Amino acid sequence: MKSFFIRSVLAAACCTAFATQAQVTPERLLNAKSEPGNWMLYQGDYDGQRHSDLSQITRDNVADLEIKWIWQARSPASGGQKFEATPLVVDGVMYTVSPPNDVVALDPRTGRVFWTYAYAPDTNARVCCGRVNRGLAIHGDTLYMGAIDGHLLAIDAKNGQVKWNVTVGDPSLGYALTVAPLVIGNKVIVGPAGGEYGIRGFIAAYDVDTGAELWRFNTIPGPGEKGFESWADPAKESWKNGGGSIWTTGSYDAELNLTYWGVGNPGPDWNGDNRPGDNLYTESVVALNPDTGELVWHYQFTPHDEMDYDATQVEVLADIEWEGKPRKVLMTANRNGVFYVLDRTNGEFLLGKPFVAVNWMDGTFDEKGRPNRVLSPTEGGTFIMPNNQGATNWYPASYSPVTGYYYVPTWMDTYSVYTKRPVTPYVPGQQFVGTFPTMAVPALQVRPVNQRIPEEGFGAIQAIDPATGDIVWRHEMVDVTDSGVLSTATNLVFAGGREGFFYALDAKTGEELWRQTLGGQVASGPISFEIDGEQYVAVSAGGALFVFGLED
Repeated sequence: MKSFFIRSVLAAACCTAFATQAQVTPERLLNAKSEPGNWMLYQGDYDGQRHSDLSQITRDNVADLEIKWIWQARSPASGGQKFEATPLVVDGVMYTVSPPNDVVALDPRTGRVFWTYAYAPDTNARVCCGRVNRGLAIHGDTLYMGAIDGHLLAIDAKNGQVKWNVTVGDPSLGYALTVAPLVIGNKVIVGPAGGEYGIRGFIAAYDVDTGAELWRFNTIPGPGEKGFESWADPAKESWKNGGGSIWTTGSYDAELNLTYWGVGNPGPDWNGDNRPGDNLYTESVVALNPDTGELVWHYQFTPHDEMDYDATQVEVLADIEWEGKPRKVLMTANRNGVFYVLDRTNGEFLLGKPFVAVNWMDGTFDEKGRPNRVLSPTEGGTFIMPNNQGATNWYPASYSPVTGYYYVPTWMDTYSVYTKRPVTPYVPGQQFVGTFPTMAVPALQVRPVNQRIPEEGFGAIQAIDPATGDIVWRHEMVDVTDSGVLSTATNLVFAGGREGFFYALDAKTGEELWRQTLGGQVASGPISFEIDGEQYVAVSAGGALFVFGLED
């Protein structure tokens, strides 16, 4: 039984703001770069670059940033409820989701609440890795949110009323929606998390007006579907519980009419003995026709993964010079520790280079881009780098067309000991995994600010040159980071970390130019927007949303 709570505080000024709000048409989303004052998609634009063309905040004045307002979420950021959502800012209104599934409309000038919609997830909802939500999508005057109980909701952006609510997956079986939806044309596209519960993953498109399912692409192919041969022992029917979850938003190239999505780990995790083969399309990027859901091409980063590396990073699209010629590329820094450049027209492998310490492969690839793997989990335990959390994770990277650098939040030089043990037989609604890897435990000792223990893993923001895969600079942190990255036209990079600091860095050199203590872990992607001629930067940390602007 679903229940919800709507609190409306629409006063006269608020009603005026909504009355003048323009419709968010497909054309506006396609041309989001022409409206840098808004932030209308999860990554700011379809290309996934998370880059702002606003230029009021610069290297020269970024030290003058101050907190303009703070909004405290109703749900505390505890018990797996990290505040991971990226806000949208559209025509003078900000929309965000506090954990797990409370939608709120705010005045981006002051933080005043216009309305709140609180969704009560089904009590059967189960998630492996936190009761979280990463954001919303918008089309017309409707917001779209995925819920941790596997439901997709359409919500009126003017008042918070639910327009429709459809079931995408059965929550009792582990299907959950944590991803920010992606709207393309008249379709809203999502996919379920739940790889640790033995789901069979998919990406599906729904009609923006009715919620009717329009197409579905199975990330775990069944009999008769291309890629089924990669589940090499059909007698075990391992594909039925093969995982392949979706928990980061796709990107889209309108010219090619292709949408790109990263797919998660196979099931069971950490022991692949009962699923021989490469296990497509897990650990892959898939390029789909958004009109039909047809697979156009794929590339698999970690065939037959047993380390839980996933491929859940947003795929970043850019047109760059490659070996002296212009090329349409897709860039991604994978959890497996390797930075990749692919031709996004056809999936051709162009470059793969580790950006952290890696020993599961030898750093080389065959002529088709398949990694040369040298280590796997064993019964006696295998020391493997990077660790189970990966070299990076879902937190979004950024690409600056100004510097030409790709900026990735990184867990540096981590490791796990992977021990292979028998997998408990699949039971619906229970976790379907092997033995959780053993990770290093940080030393419990007091240490000065900005002084890390050399032998521990640590966090960093790294700038990578896509043409070579070389690390241009690295900004190190004491602790690891779950923060996304934002780059700007004025050669700034914004990011944070688990210690609660929020940074502005020089995009060319990595020099720290400004920092603010937020009092809670930064586990979200920063954005920038403009209201009444003033540029702002927003980020969530702990259980609150913070908005910064220049001193008056």
